[in-house]
Amino acid sequence: MKGEPLVSIISAGMSKFGKRDGLLARELFIEAVSEAFNRCPKLEPKKDVKALFVGHMGEAYEHQGHTGSAIADWAGLVGIPATRTEAACGSSGVALRSGIYAVLSGLADMVVVGGVEKMTHRTTAEVTEYLAMASDYPFEQWHGITFPGLFALMATAHMHAYGTTQEQMGLVAVKNHYNGSLNPKAHMQKEVALQTVMTSKYVAWPLKLYDCSLITDGASCVILTKPELAKKYTDQPIHIVGSGQASDTIGLYERKNLTSLNSTKLAAKAAYEMAQVSPEQVNLAEVHDCFTIAELIAYEDLGFCKVGDGGKLVESDETRLGGRIPVNTSGGLKAKGHPVGATGTAQAYEIYLQLTGQADKRQVIDAKVGLSHNVGGSGATAAVHIYRSEQ
Repeated sequence: MKGEPLVSIISAGMSKFGKRDGLLARELFIEAVSEAFNRCPKLEPKKDVKALFVGHMGEAYEHQGHTGSAIADWAGLVGIPATRTEAACGSSGVALRSGIYAVLSGLADMVVVGGVEKMTHRTTAEVTEYLAMASDYPFEQWHGITFPGLFALMATAHMHAYGTTQEQMGLVAVKNHYNGSLNPKAHMQKEVALQTVMTSKYVAWPLKLYDCSLITDGASCVILTKPELAKKYTDQPIHIVGSGQASDTIGLYERKNLTSLNSTKLAAKAAYEMAQVSPEQVNLAEVHDCFTIAELIAYEDLGFCKVGDGGKLVESDETRLGGRIPVNTSGGLKAKGHPVGATGTAQAYEIYLQLTGQADKRQVIDAKVGLSHNVGGSGATAAVHIYRSEQ
């Protein structure tokens, strides 16, 4: 039913994001799931958890596939159905959607949904190659285009169409680094000045070093159950009231419009309608800022401002902590880090903290409604979820 909870989050966990030398992806996931289990002492994992969904982009990083079973094994959950979902950088956003399906279907009363990626032991060239696998092989990868290049095309199109500036993109980095400085689990816990952003070296014009998200190791998870069971486990369940997922062409070259992600717009429309929530009612959002231009485009696609006004919105300070709609309070992919398979549920983890009043120095006052927005590739996949506190 529209506006009613689909499922409830009773706990969540996240590993420290960063360069985690000497640890396997499965060990990072144990950090995340252990936190989630410890937050919920009434939970008996081996008895209560009926399924596991893990977002994981690629086997290439660790030469390891079969991630679902590997994670279940090391997390002490052997025996339950364990499934890996893959949608590039949107893998755990899609895992979250899969977990919702499982609970709503009645096949599982409680599921663990998460994501993981171990990336930093590979060279930048290797990571760039592996990430490029999420683009179109014969018409993008083969010709040497990379994701910085693809998002640079979006940036130049947006600049041409709407007068968006490099300084406006730089303000996204400044804001998100400030938020990351308040997050003890963020990869990059330091503030940066706009001048530092603007004078950093170009990666793919107009995107500079500080316009790009980090290569990161990390894991995250949430525990979902039926709304009617949630109060058995916690006094502060967070309800997912809207869920949308959509796709677009795999290749950027096939799209009529480079200044918007149609998958985001479709997923957001579905989530808003299901939740019976308007963009104006959202108190905070975690959006997919793999590059700073992506956050500005997300503002527009999610309805936080008019088309073309993303740059003006970040200039207004309305998306800062204390603003009308704080965005990426965690530090976002830009500062928290982007272990690609873990990003979707890391966004859900931040919303969980915020809506339960556990976000400490970055807490959004009186937050009741949150939104997460996770993108795969250059927008061929998007997942949008809307959350509401119990109060």
